[in-house]
Amino acid sequence: MATVRNLPIDDTASLRAWRLVREPFTAATWRRVAYALLALPVSVVCVPLGLVGRTGGRWQRRLVRRFLGVEVEGKARGLLHAVAAAPLNLLVLAVTGYGWSIVPMNLGWPLRAGSDYSGAWGGPTFAGAWAFHAVVGGIGFLLIMPWVGRGMAAVQGRLAAALLS
Repeated sequence: MATVRNLPIDDTASLRAWRLVREPFTAATWRRVAYALLALPVSVVCVPLGLVGRTGGRWQRRLVRRFLGVEVEGKARGLLHAVAAAPLNLLVLAVTGYGWSIVPMNLGWPLRAGSDYSGAWGGPTFAGAWAFHAVVGGIGFLLIMPWVGRGMAAVQGRLAAALLS
């Protein structure tokens, strides 16, 4: 029998549910979010560095190692990685920024809603509209975004491992 924080858990479904709820609050999730936010600016800075003969590969390797835990060894092709990864990093930044911003926007929905709830999802009452936004938009995205970020970080890590080593 498995235990989670000294509570006995008999089945794997409960363990999976516990992991789903716990994932947004792990350090690994927030390292992936930090990488998603930093990868594009570092790529943009490394392109002109690579063009003038300096290598930005060291910065990119450090970023990948620190935030994604991917070890890349060998001669870095920093300019190639910066150029090839920029479109992916832009997409990841947009998805990450939008997805995580939905959480507080929907949990704090009454602060931005106005006074007419008849056309709001979950309306026509204030309680129904807030409940819908909090559960679907707030808590739903809080549980989904770590897994979306995990998938996007895996693609970024594979690209970095292929181009930086």
